[in-house]
Amino acid sequence: MRLVSAGMDATQLPPAQIKAFALSRGRRAKTGRIDAELIARFMALRPRAGRRLPNEKLRVLRALTTCRAQMVELRKRLVAQIGARMRQDVAAELDLMDEELRTMLEAQIRELEQRIAGILAQENALAAKAKLLRSIPGSGPVCAAMLLSEMPELGHMKAGEAASMTGLAPVSHDSGAMRGRRMIAGGRRAPRHVLFQAALAAPCHNPALKPIAKRLKEKGKPHKLVIIAIARRLITIANAVLKSGTAWQHRACA
Repeated sequence: MRLVSAGMDATQLPPAQIKAFALSRGRRAKTGRIDAELIARFMALRPRAGRRLPNEKLRVLRALTTCRAQMVELRKRLVAQIGARMRQDVAAELDLMDEELRTMLEAQIRELEQRIAGILAQENALAAKAKLLRSIPGSGPVCAAMLLSEMPELGHMKAGEAASMTGLAPVSHDSGAMRGRRMIAGGRRAPRHVLFQAALAAPCHNPALKPIAKRLKEKGKPHKLVIIAIARRLITIANAVLKSGTAWQHRACA
């Protein structure tokens, strides 16, 4: 952040890629000087790797969306714990504490959602993009905010690149005549998680996704595969909508 504040270009690189690059060169030693050399050589080979650090508004938005996701996860765990205690007939001892904690978490989630909406409303460009994303049936305010904060590149990529960035593109496992099972791997976890949540309800509301889900189910595909396919289609539509700058239309995206 200090480099950006000083007016210098800065790129955020995944540590795993630098580590793999070091191992490919047989470098196991680790010092500040060795790391700097490896990063420089890596960027010389892959100048488009990593992602540029977001501006201040996006950094704040990312922090808020991350915090909200953490609060939702805490609430989910609390509900599970309450259910477990009820089955053990010990819920009465902690009823008041559980209710107070749940009320506090819900209040914090609502406050975070209000602050996220406020950040989006402060900047015309962000507000316009959020409106475009919310025009997609199945993509609500939470999904739109998460995609904007975690994937600022959205709208400037090809469809396959958007799917790969979220880890929703199937990865081949073939060798010679052997054809392995395709699986998803890698990518940015936070937007993938929110896309999974959106994909659970999207087929019920999006006329372009409903027949896709129906066709996969009729073929006997597992439920998880159907959700992944819908999530991949959602991120593809989101990228297309932001790239075109026009609200979602069934005929254009079906």
